[in-house]
Amino acid sequence: MAKAQEFFKRYPVVGMALLVGLVGLGVYFSGQHLAAQILITVFVGAFCLWTAIDMIRDMIHGHFGLDILALVAMVSTLVVGEYWASIVIVLMLSGGEALEDFAANRAQKELTSLLDRSPSEAHRITAAGETEDIPVDQVATGDLLLVRPAEVVPVDAEVVSPEGIFDQSSLTGESLPVTIAAGDEVPSGSINGAEAVTVRALRISADSQYQQIIRLVQEAQNSKAPVVRLADRFAVPFTIISLLIAGVAWWISGDPVRFAEVLVLATPCPLLIAAPVAFMGGMSRAAKAGVVVKGGAALEQGARIKSVAMDKTGTITEGTPTVLALHPVEVDADELLSLAAAAEQYSTHVLAEGIRSAAADANLSLPEVHSAREIPAAGVEAQSNQGTIRVGQYDFIAEAAPTTAPVTLKAGEVATYVSLDDRFIGTLILGDHIRPEAKAVIAWLKAHEVDEVAMLTGDSGIAAHDVAAEVGITTVYASLKPADKVRLVKEQQPKPTLMVGDGINDAPVLAAANVGVAMGAKGATAAGEAADTVILKDSLTPLAYFIAISKHTLKVALGAVWLGVIASVVLMLIATTGVIPAVIGALIQEVLDLAAILFALRALGGELPEITVASPARQRLAVQ
Repeated sequence: MAKAQEFFKRYPVVGMALLVGLVGLGVYFSGQHLAAQILITVFVGAFCLWTAIDMIRDMIHGHFGLDILALVAMVSTLVVGEYWASIVIVLMLSGGEALEDFAANRAQKELTSLLDRSPSEAHRITAAGETEDIPVDQVATGDLLLVRPAEVVPVDAEVVSPEGIFDQSSLTGESLPVTIAAGDEVPSGSINGAEAVTVRALRISADSQYQQIIRLVQEAQNSKAPVVRLADRFAVPFTIISLLIAGVAWWISGDPVRFAEVLVLATPCPLLIAAPVAFMGGMSRAAKAGVVVKGGAALEQGARIKSVAMDKTGTITEGTPTVLALHPVEVDADELLSLAAAAEQYSTHVLAEGIRSAAADANLSLPEVHSAREIPAAGVEAQSNQGTIRVGQYDFIAEAAPTTAPVTLKAGEVATYVSLDDRFIGTLILGDHIRPEAKAVIAWLKAHEVDEVAMLTGDSGIAAHDVAAEVGITTVYASLKPADKVRLVKEQQPKPTLMVGDGINDAPVLAAANVGVAMGAKGATAAGEAADTVILKDSLTPLAYFIAISKHTLKVALGAVWLGVIASVVLMLIATTGVIPAVIGALIQEVLDLAAILFALRALGGELPEITVASPARQRLAVQ
């Protein structure tokens, strides 16, 4: 009962139409036919007046929609005395709004689930060790927070407990829980497992990853797809055709009732409802696959992409330098790596994380370090129980160890030299790995109507060409500034173009492309804000998902529009013979509405591409 009250409160016209219809039936079957006709005529006439006022307002603003057909159909049925058909049309139009909301809510399921789970409170641990609940926007960087079992991590944070198990499926699409150790970052929006954990806030709420995703989702929900406007553009020709068919039927038959019988089958609900439902379904499907699409426009363009441009570092490559090889001198490889990692514990340099990770992967014990200092643009020096360790550039190491020998590097590699006291003990070679799925994704794009794939990078030409050759890209532009990338994307043919990037310097070109796609798992906020689409998972595979979902969504949306057009025209032609009474025609049109909406909900389905990429175990580091 409560749900029924809520429904009629939200859609009062539906309630009033049902009430008038039921009362009219009661009056009619009591023998008061004229009273029933007057009751329904007055109600439908008021509804027509209200619809006409809205339609005139739209026309003043230059928008000519499909409501004129419904208005003419209602007026004509009243004029010829088919008042039962007129009340059915009112129910159809007002009920169409309810049907659209139901379908849109079904289609928005994945998007809405993100909004519903947005944390509003955080449990801050005070200096006295007590817990206080505060609004999430009052969390400050450095605050200790308690995250209870099954709660959402409120802000981007560092795990303080020994470890935590988190469900990150809403953020990355990864279905399995992730174990995050002490000292590692857990993004906001992650759902804690069965044990309470303590975390330290790294960012305030507004700057945290989940809130950025929420903003993207809100933009997506407030968007309108061009194909919806395309449905509006059907208004003039569809209206002319419908009125022409109805007029000819009246002229041939000599019966004005025939005019009304034809027009009740021309009401435009499938065109007005089905397309937006399909696009909302496509955006929901994309969100479930780890891609937030800001609007239907991106989906429509994504379905027609002919050229793709990609940044290199952080997009085609993983963007995190890793240790590729060890060159030990006077020590073994494990000792070289453990000494280097011990010193790099105190470094913030981009290469330090790769060295620490390599030592952790090898399960090495690190020597104890008493103190350390980082020398900008040179390296780090640490005092350990084995002596003074230096890790850094050639000149910095050679200053302490004159026997330091330079190494020859390949394109894309960088060397880090290591000394112990005054002895040169070896070199670590680091490089940026190509994403394991990159080659397969690029091959999939080329096999699915993408005619041109180019690399746009600020890196040197040698490194860029080496990476491009390995993943199957033949068009390479290197040593580019942000303005160069914008110019090249605008010049890229054929159109439309899609650009994939991850850094702040990619924001201008992401905005300039027909569709900008940001690698949002580790990428810069500026890139995500400039892009039309954000990939939440640290992988290129969702790029193929986005293209596939876009194609499927556009196909479904256009199919739903044409279903409405063709079915309406066929039924109107049948109605010209007089075999479909006006009231039956109005009921048939209601069935057609439902069929178009169900057809549009097919956008929630569709198979995703299978990007099969072998994930071999990490190989033993090369020792030379």
